[in-house]
Amino acid sequence: MKLLSWNVNGLRAICDKNALDWIEKENIDFIGFQEIKAHEDKFPKRIYEFPFKHMYSNSAKRAGYSGVMSLCNFDCEVKKCEFFDDDEGRVLEHRFKNVVLFNIYFPNGQKDEERLNFKMKFYADFLIYLKKLLDENKEIIICGDVNTAHREIDLTHPKANANTSGFLPIERAWIDDLLKLGFLDTFREINGDIKEKYSWWSYRMKARERNVGWRIDYFFISNNLKNKLKNAFIRDDIFGSDHAPVGIEIDI
Repeated sequence: MKLLSWNVNGLRAICDKNALDWIEKENIDFIGFQEIKAHEDKFPKRIYEFPFKHMYSNSAKRAGYSGVMSLCNFDCEVKKCEFFDDDEGRVLEHRFKNVVLFNIYFPNGQKDEERLNFKMKFYADFLIYLKKLLDENKEIIICGDVNTAHREIDLTHPKANANTSGFLPIERAWIDDLLKLGFLDTFREINGDIKEKYSWWSYRMKARERNVGWRIDYFFISNNLKNKLKNAFIRDDIFGSDHAPVGIEIDI
């Protein structure tokens, strides 16, 4: 199976740019979008034309904000978020076979201390929920915009951003805890300590052109899927958003 994840930074905007046309040329089984910023009655017609069997969405109550969408070619049960009061449209949980697949737009903590605390509570509550699923021997896949770079090689200027939300010690420690709980960062599992591979670039100062970026979009898998992982990649050749799509190939 080929699974992708992409923070599109506005579903209508990216469709207006024809920046999703590449999807039709690839054999994709699942793609999760984050930050769709639209309610169902505002979805562009183009999104219904892609060759997927199912479309699921979770829009924020607030218009023009957050929201996630999944397009997939397999049958699954989509569950309501159990660990978070999801008025912000951040989580889609898909279940098929013994697999639990999450498409998540994790909170950003840069606005102020209140939002940082909100982000950290989201992180903590999600970790508790994941432990419950692991105790049930589920095979778990997590994709999305995590809004945190894990290690110094995951952003261009680690020292300059040491006190910036997205690279704070408490945020990075959560990813440490996730891995200790029994998960793999698929990109690092496949690609090792390759440097200068990012998934997000600021729109300012030609950051993408100069490859001044952060790797904040991930696929994590539970350790019981390790032997089924075949590939993990960043599609930094795809444009249209300030993020690049990320993906994995996995035998399920």
